[in-house]
Amino acid sequence: MSNSRVTLNSKLTVVSSKPVSSGKAHTLSALDRAMGSHTLHIIFYYKNEDNWFESFDLDPLRESLSEVLTLYPTVTGRLARVVDGGWEVKCNDAGVRVIKATVDATLDEWLESASGSEEKLLIAWDDMPDDPTTWSPFRIQINSFQGGGVAIGVSCSHMLADLTFVASFFKSWAEFHRHLPITHPPFVAPFPNHAEAESLPRHAAITASPRNMATATFKFSCSTIKQCLSKAHDTCPNATPFDFLAALFWTRIARSKPPKTDHQTHSLAICTDFRGLLKASLPIGYFGNALCFSTLSQKVEDMEGGQLGGTVSAVHRHLGGLSEEEIWSTMEGNYCVYGAELTCVCMEHLVVEGDESLLYAAMFGNNEKPVHVSCRVGNVEGEGLIMVMPSSEGGFGRTVMVMLPEEELAELSKDEAILELEPAMLLAGCVVDQ
Repeated sequence: MSNSRVTLNSKLTVVSSKPVSSGKAHTLSALDRAMGSHTLHIIFYYKNEDNWFESFDLDPLRESLSEVLTLYPTVTGRLARVVDGGWEVKCNDAGVRVIKATVDATLDEWLESASGSEEKLLIAWDDMPDDPTTWSPFRIQINSFQGGGVAIGVSCSHMLADLTFVASFFKSWAEFHRHLPITHPPFVAPFPNHAEAESLPRHAAITASPRNMATATFKFSCSTIKQCLSKAHDTCPNATPFDFLAALFWTRIARSKPPKTDHQTHSLAICTDFRGLLKASLPIGYFGNALCFSTLSQKVEDMEGGQLGGTVSAVHRHLGGLSEEEIWSTMEGNYCVYGAELTCVCMEHLVVEGDESLLYAAMFGNNEKPVHVSCRVGNVEGEGLIMVMPSSEGGFGRTVMVMLPEEELAELSKDEAILELEPAMLLAGCVVDQ
């Protein structure tokens, strides 16, 4: 008998309320194909205090999903191979798979007690089969908690889209549900033409033996991050919350790695969304991947012997120096894979006007924002992943999700330099089944 607190109750397929024209297809870019080994999962947690969610079968939530899908034919489509060995999405309105589940806990109990691996039960996913013509690359799982809370998990193949697109799609659903105008409509177009973009290899080979990976989530308050940025002001007056937290976690994780000499370097791969960095910028609703992976290296003596402010400044200068040509050049020969070396994902572009975040902007009820949003990337191996995300508090508050080899995460979770900032710990670390 299973001891799982999550029970799957039913599966159904939701199609768009208006059928799309047959024969349309969207070809995936080389950058999309390079992400093919990964999956993407976002879980939005709501208190559901106004009882806007009751039963998905008869609820307006299902109707609004069907309506919004009329704008997203690439979400309801199916993958198919093309002549050159690439992939395309056939817009055949085959629908999105929706799974309904119940959780034997209240929402607050879950956030306090669930492990990282247990949280995976809130997302619906089946790996792509050899023949994906009937396989749904986008999936939604709706989880009902005791006491009325709800968590909606949205999953997709990373080959089709990035986190920014998924967040914009979810917000569009909420806006349809409340009969509001769509803020970030979908934008389906070929990837910007550039020679380097077509040279991307499919994925990086990770030669080390796979290790058990574990996750932990650290939630830092707005006031704490403000104080930290104030202390770093002398060395980096324009530092962002990402600059500080990337530098902090990078330096602390580096201490758990095998020792290096002072003249060797530590490296951090930084994943950045480049929608707004191109001269012909891409909209938030761009369907596909708009991610740049660049590498920052620091001498061991500078990181381990100097002040944190120096590393904060190095991260800030690195991101500030990314021009459009440098973005394209980083793609040439880059493997675009999470975790081959320690990777840190920047989501500062999702924060607009200081407080509002796209991750927390989807409101199905009257001004009820998510109380927490979890983001996961599937099939992360190697050195690990750090995701610096906006938090429910808004402002400078940030949530940091860390995925590391379990022995390294055990050390990090006890690190005094991190714990003295008094982060709230959510979904505590546990082995993640890859």
